[in-house]
Amino acid sequence: MAMNVAGLVGWIVAWFGQLYVLIVFLSRGFIFVFALTLLYAFYRAIIQLRYFPTAFHIRRVLQEYPWQMLYNVPRGIDEHPDAEDSSIWIELPDPTGRSEKGVPLTFVKHHRVSWWLRHIGGPRTKPERKAQLEPLWFAGDPRFLGVVAVSTRNGRAPRRLHFLYRPSAFDRGAVGRQWESVDAADLERARRAGARFTGATAAPH
Repeated sequence: MAMNVAGLVGWIVAWFGQLYVLIVFLSRGFIFVFALTLLYAFYRAIIQLRYFPTAFHIRRVLQEYPWQMLYNVPRGIDEHPDAEDSSIWIELPDPTGRSEKGVPLTFVKHHRVSWWLRHIGGPRTKPERKAQLEPLWFAGDPRFLGVVAVSTRNGRAPRRLHFLYRPSAFDRGAVGRQWESVDAADLERARRAGARFTGATAAPH
């Protein structure tokens, strides 16, 4: 978050700084050249702003769920048959322990997905690049939402935190939906972590 704030301030300062130099020191002939750099600085500032909602989602998840360290987590860039969205995916263990079948979470519409895409990759991805995903840090409930990360170089802390979620966890129209193998406590915990479904119900046991 600190780096994001610094980046946002930096790009705003860069935008106004370039505008000042253009107006005070340069002739109109430089307008076209500076127009490109001004547009780029504006674009980067918008990118930095877009990260703040994601950062707050990450914070809420981490306040509610502890970190787990997982090894050999299935992942892929093709479409997962059980995922709610067609994107690159990571399959997390069933939190109930009732099934050996994992629960996929996908990287839905996020501008900072490129690093994960390169490292999850396909058959041609280099082994040393894939190895950077071991172990995988996860906090959350894969039936709803969560945060994934990889280890720092000393392996003691998570880095490259990324917010993942199922689209249905943010569907306010999910009134009356019954969630398989989910109880009322699971639903309430997911809501505290940021899920927005309002009328979802636990499946009867």
